[in-house]
Amino acid sequence: MHSDQRIVGPETVQMLELGHPWIISDSHTKRWPQSKLGQVVSLTDNKGRFLATALVDPQDRIVARVLARKPVKLDQAWLKKRLKAAFDLRGQHADLGDTNAYRLVNAEGDGIPGLTVDRYGDYLMVQLYCGGWRPHLPLITQVLQELLAPKGIYEKTRPQKTRELEASGESKRYGKLLTGTAAPERLEVRENGLNFLVSMEQGLNTGLFLDQRANRRELMARVQEKRVLNLFSYTGAFSVAAAASGAHHVTSVDASPSYTEWARNNFGINRINPKRHEFIVGDCLSVLADLANQGKRYDIILMDPPSFSTTTKSRFTTRGGTSDLVAAALPLLPEGGLLITSSNHQKLDLADYLKELRRASLKAGSELRVISLSSQPEDFPYPVTFPEGRYLKYVVSVKGAH
Repeated sequence: MHSDQRIVGPETVQMLELGHPWIISDSHTKRWPQSKLGQVVSLTDNKGRFLATALVDPQDRIVARVLARKPVKLDQAWLKKRLKAAFDLRGQHADLGDTNAYRLVNAEGDGIPGLTVDRYGDYLMVQLYCGGWRPHLPLITQVLQELLAPKGIYEKTRPQKTRELEASGESKRYGKLLTGTAAPERLEVRENGLNFLVSMEQGLNTGLFLDQRANRRELMARVQEKRVLNLFSYTGAFSVAAAASGAHHVTSVDASPSYTEWARNNFGINRINPKRHEFIVGDCLSVLADLANQGKRYDIILMDPPSFSTTTKSRFTTRGGTSDLVAAALPLLPEGGLLITSSNHQKLDLADYLKELRRASLKAGSELRVISLSSQPEDFPYPVTFPEGRYLKYVVSVKGAH
């Protein structure tokens, strides 16, 4: 057997034949000869039949990811070809009018599993979701530099314990400049003709979730003269989209004072006076109870919670958490009002997510009718053989009588 050949078990053979790009650690992979991080190997069945070329990450649960279904070398020519194909897909199919912040490479969705590249204006942000790419990072940087000549390329590292960190670490620096000149502390980018401030260094995320671009544009068409409540407003991207598109009044609620300040700044750079709108720092469930007690009503209530949130007072999880939140929000919505709920939880599929909404509507004694369902935009493609890539759920419902 060649040093770069690895035998996989029958379950993995079946997964590979179904087109799935991941090799999950099992008793067969545990018998592999020692592999170096980032080694490129040929996967075979126990009869020596070639199945795929894969990139190895020996310490991870996903012990290897498929680069190609034929023998290939991970070199400059291969990477260049894959990156060019990814850029072409955006050029041909993504609606990026007046937008310079979007995803350029979506990992498995662009045949470069475990690697994403986002564009923020003149800068690029690389993220490695697979340690196997680490030894190849200089090559990635070099090819990106050659193809796109950005002002600078950053890497945002993915710490292991994101749950604990999201509670405390919003000001920690997870981004570092790999090459080029540094971006300003707050970099201004455009999306759907609006301006947003992002941070290439600070925090686990940059301050703008690029996969919601099309959904923000969808919202912009619905808000004229409406009162909008945005829960888990983060840096206020949905709030800005609403306020800029003629919403009468926008209330943004988030547990973090610093994200709320950032949201106010996002209003300011779009020449929208934040004083004409409302910003509330607090836990969304208790704020909803307060607003209900005050008899407040909204035409549109939007919630895009993180998959998990560990604010000091409450732990929010998508399973279970969604129905409690929606049930608490429904009394603030008149009949005919819109409820917009979103989840990026990869392990919760659409059918289960709709069950959460069903549970909430029954609990609140309200009817909810779905009028629109969407997912991520064209720059977040996924193979049909990779259900994990289909993670974003964005549901627009109308509240009816019961």
